[in-house]
Amino acid sequence: MVAIDLGSNTIRMVEFDCEKKIITNRFEKIVKTADNLVNTGVISDEAVERIIKAINEAKEKLVFKDVSAKTTEALRAGKNSKEVLQKIEEQTGVKFEIISPEEEAYYTTIATESFIKQKYHYKTMFLVDIGGGSTELIVKNRKELLTESFQIGIVTVSQKYKSIDALEYGIKQDVKPFADFIKFTKMSYNPDIFVASSGTPTTIAALKIGLNYSTYDGDKVNGVELTVKDLDYWKEELLKMELKQREKLVGVGRGSLIVSGILIFKEIFKMSGFKKCIVCDLGVREGIAFDYCKRKQEK
Repeated sequence: MVAIDLGSNTIRMVEFDCEKKIITNRFEKIVKTADNLVNTGVISDEAVERIIKAINEAKEKLVFKDVSAKTTEALRAGKNSKEVLQKIEEQTGVKFEIISPEEEAYYTTIATESFIKQKYHYKTMFLVDIGGGSTELIVKNRKELLTESFQIGIVTVSQKYKSIDALEYGIKQDVKPFADFIKFTKMSYNPDIFVASSGTPTTIAALKIGLNYSTYDGDKVNGVELTVKDLDYWKEELLKMELKQREKLVGVGRGSLIVSGILIFKEIFKMSGFKKCIVCDLGVREGIAFDYCKRKQEK
């Protein structure tokens, strides 16, 4: 089967064998779904064309037999979402479902746990998913999954602020609502492990171990530990570079967004009180695949 996660910046797919429980292929493309959404309130025609092109490109690499396709914040927010998804279905045959922040957090959590449980002993996990249009903060233990979604993402803040100084100041203001959730979870659940999924953490983890966008390996990134010092180092290094040089490291279309992600991540890090964060490459697309196969087996 093929699981598709259409995010606010990237469309990510995974081909998964339900019987063997293994990933057989992957596909990822930056499509900038939320490009200019913060200013217009709609998904642009150009973004729709990029999504359609990416899906048709993926069809040449993956076997589109059983497909489970989900989409998140950009399509939740777009005023023209219904028309957009109808056009995508007409031109690709792929029918997307807009999922809630709670469902998004569930998929991220089951995927992340599949790796974290194998390597670490913990009672309660604090999990962060920094997306293009929203950020999900999640607390998970054996009995409960608590989550809150904030409409703050790397695409939206990057297009909201026009200079690095404005960006740094603006993000500090924008993320203040995170503090209440983090304070409550620390007092009520006392998480003992901090985990981060999504593009910003995985990109910085890759850079830390000597990888870049073209040599990226999710298996090597899984389990890499980051500190605030790592974030500060790579923020400064990336800001020194011209955009083209930066995009060689982090991917075309990500060069102007990665610093926003680092700044959001750093503020969460500081609020959490943790000294280190474990990075996990697995996310929504893998969670969609795991859930699909589980439901199929239960039938």
